[in-house]
Amino acid sequence: MTTSPVIRICLTPALYPIYRDDNSIVVVVDIFRATSAICTALHHGMTSVIPVAAIDEAKNFPGNGYIIAAERGGEVVAGFAYGNSPLSYRNNPEIVGKKLVLTTTNGTQAISAAKDAAALCVGAFSNISALSSWLLNQQKDVMILCAGWKNRLNLEDTIFAGALTRMLLNQGFVLDIDSDAALTAITLYEQSKENMYRFLEPSSHRQRLSKLNLEKDIEYCLQWDTTSVVPVLMNGELKNVLSKL
Repeated sequence: MTTSPVIRICLTPALYPIYRDDNSIVVVVDIFRATSAICTALHHGMTSVIPVAAIDEAKNFPGNGYIIAAERGGEVVAGFAYGNSPLSYRNNPEIVGKKLVLTTTNGTQAISAAKDAAALCVGAFSNISALSSWLLNQQKDVMILCAGWKNRLNLEDTIFAGALTRMLLNQGFVLDIDSDAALTAITLYEQSKENMYRFLEPSSHRQRLSKLNLEKDIEYCLQWDTTSVVPVLMNGELKNVLSKL
């Protein structure tokens, strides 16, 4: 008798020690904007992304062959040319064939928290269908880890978790017995799916990015299926395991 793979959702990295399951594939999501930027960078020619938690750690990498990027509070850190805007990696010849060393307020912190998981991959709306198909092929339990905002829940990551969970449920996955987090995420997704951009307007990170004149980033991060890359963490580097569109 075959047992269906189980989906769990961890709504903030602070809860990860409670939800941790070393047999699950961890899907880290930071819609605004780290995981969206990672997918975009790999789609547009970077060979891998090296996520690091600390700014000082990012500075340790040599310049040749690397693009060093740092973001805190939604802004590029002083002294760095790049942050976590996915638009800065789109159709950019400077990045092609190079590795991206990336540190961000939330996304790379979540990756760091779960880096010892049995497997870790990165999700965004931009690769949601490719990611869903890849997870289906693995036939393993899945934990969706929302990066949130400084260990607090945020709306956009929770909505993504609901969308991915709905897709996986339609393909034979089942919910964990303690499924209130998943049910919450699915409910938010169902309420927002007709117009996520409008639904997220009062949300804290949407407001934060809007004040920084990053509306184009918000619009881009909410687009579905602009790439088929699936970034998977291997020896400290996120590498694409599927062909690009």
